[in-house]
Amino acid sequence: MPCFGKKLTTMPSKLVSSVAVFLLLHATASAGDDGDRFVYYGFAAANLTLAGNAAVTPGGLLEVTNATFDTKGHAFRPTPLHLLTSKPAAAARSFSTCFVFAIVSPIHDGLISDQGLAFVVAPTTAISTANGGGQYLGIDVANGSASDGILAVELDTLMNPELRDIDSNHVGIDVDSLVSRQARPAGFYNAGAFQELKLNSREPMQVWVDYDGQARQLDVTLAPVRVPKPKKPLLSMNIDLSTVMADPVYVGFSAASNVMLTCHYVLGWSFSLDGPASPLDLSKLPVLPQVGSKPRSKVLVVALPLAILLLLAAMLSAVILIVWRRHRYAEVREGWEDEFGPHRFSYKDLFHATDGFKDSNLLGVGGFGRVYKGVLPDSSLEIAVKKVSHDSRQGVREFVAEVLSIGRIRHRNLVQLLGYCRRKGELLLVYDYMANGSLDRHLHDQQLPVLSWNERYRIIKGVAASLLYLHEDCEKVVIHRDIKSSNVLLDHEMESKLSDFGLAKLYDHGTDPQSTRVAGTIGYLAPELIRTGKATPLTDVFAFGVFLLEVASGRRPIDRDDCNNQIVLVDWVIEHHDNGSILDVVDPRLVGKYEREEVILVLKLGLICAHPMPNVRPSMRRVMQYLESSQSVPPDLSLMRNEGFDQYVNLDGLSIASIGSSSVTILLEGR
Repeated sequence: MPCFGKKLTTMPSKLVSSVAVFLLLHATASAGDDGDRFVYYGFAAANLTLAGNAAVTPGGLLEVTNATFDTKGHAFRPTPLHLLTSKPAAAARSFSTCFVFAIVSPIHDGLISDQGLAFVVAPTTAISTANGGGQYLGIDVANGSASDGILAVELDTLMNPELRDIDSNHVGIDVDSLVSRQARPAGFYNAGAFQELKLNSREPMQVWVDYDGQARQLDVTLAPVRVPKPKKPLLSMNIDLSTVMADPVYVGFSAASNVMLTCHYVLGWSFSLDGPASPLDLSKLPVLPQVGSKPRSKVLVVALPLAILLLLAAMLSAVILIVWRRHRYAEVREGWEDEFGPHRFSYKDLFHATDGFKDSNLLGVGGFGRVYKGVLPDSSLEIAVKKVSHDSRQGVREFVAEVLSIGRIRHRNLVQLLGYCRRKGELLLVYDYMANGSLDRHLHDQQLPVLSWNERYRIIKGVAASLLYLHEDCEKVVIHRDIKSSNVLLDHEMESKLSDFGLAKLYDHGTDPQSTRVAGTIGYLAPELIRTGKATPLTDVFAFGVFLLEVASGRRPIDRDDCNNQIVLVDWVIEHHDNGSILDVVDPRLVGKYEREEVILVLKLGLICAHPMPNVRPSMRRVMQYLESSQSVPPDLSLMRNEGFDQYVNLDGLSIASIGSSSVTILLEGR
């Protein structure tokens, strides 16, 4: 050492500086190198076996391909690694590696590229022939198969149908073939959510490849360079490498470039056998070169101004077209709307709230239109938007009727109309969104939880309260005309709200309603409504009575028994009432868990409300008194079988048997 120190002092200063730089680069490039474990921060002094167009740039970048047409490159660590052990039995050792790479394409924003980059474990550094072209990631293949004993993790930016690639931006695991055994679109998991990455974005990214020899599991993880290693790998595959790999092996990189003149860079690389690879210190990595602008060609000088003029002309045309379309399809406003006052929404807000009225947001299709779920962007309020179908023959009339009916009505048991929108040929109504859907589903869908009796009783009282308000407490008498379980919606607290006023009729208190066409749903129609065509509060009461029986029994108004025989719900309940077995009609899914007095009250109240003689039916105020005080219903159920429901089951040839248990809204011309 004294001698060495003496000689060093006599060396020329220039030689001393060169030696110092060499030692610094060597120490930086090979930090921690002990054969089975190494770390490279740049490759200026790295001992690598390079082939094809692979090279190390003056700045220390490993340039596997250098933007040359139809070329490929390989870079391998020349020291072989013994991946397999023979004692106590042949097995593959665990290994771990991480590296930072970047794929740089001359096309602006890296939107187009061709071939990709691969991390390779192979029995030799000569993995392709000299005349192979810039394809297949630089690895020789025959019918998709590579040489035996090759493991590759591909970062592929070209979709090759021959190799059954999933897309042009994916990560795959290849074993003895470039047909990936497992592949996923490039990206990473951040807090459980998948985020896509563009491999040829010109941005550095980091890859981790970890093989657990004991578990025989290979994991591949990808992330942006400044993002810590995600906990969930992008790819995870069970494989015993001892059955496919030779010994010893070489590790390195392979890439190819065809027509897009793409550069594939590796900035840093860490590797370890039998333990985790050392994390890369990103501050020590070399910097990617900037993609400079090329001299403009004469064609570009001429074409660019022309393209700009064409673009400006197209933009001007687009502006004119937008203004013209807005003028042509402007929203419609008429004088009658001002006095009714529901809030008016813009079509643009409703379009965005429902994601363009996508089918994935479709809540249902009724006789008067389609209903979509939406979320208002500004308030995050959940809404339901009814969009009246174009083929609805009475779309405008129904829309106007609904706005007139409930524009001013406010009640806790009525679905709130928040507003509306009118366009030429399009009619939209905006309501509060009911999280639990229709009562019909909860009563008849066997997949949903069973409604308890307390929930059913609270729902019944809510619907009764809404009808009392419509019949007696509104400024005008409102006849709903379509009371049924599918028009009763449930909010997130299972509170009932009456909906769908498309058939509603209004008239002044103290006046008689006029005859009109018959409207409603089979099974809920009062007999006198079909005979006279005159809708009154008592026809709503009849439908409410059938509704009560449906809620208590869990059966539809027109149903089928186990032998496929038609059952008319009112007649079936009357029969059990006459036989003293009225509790036998209670929904068997309640398994006896109900208040006996309340159930009997609801069933008898349902029968009296569904009485064929209108003057026997109670008013909704009287119905509420029964429900609130649990008073006994007068047993005036006579004549129900002889003069009641049976009469209109086959009125004028309208056969219920042909309808089965479905609920169908009808519109028949009055006589």
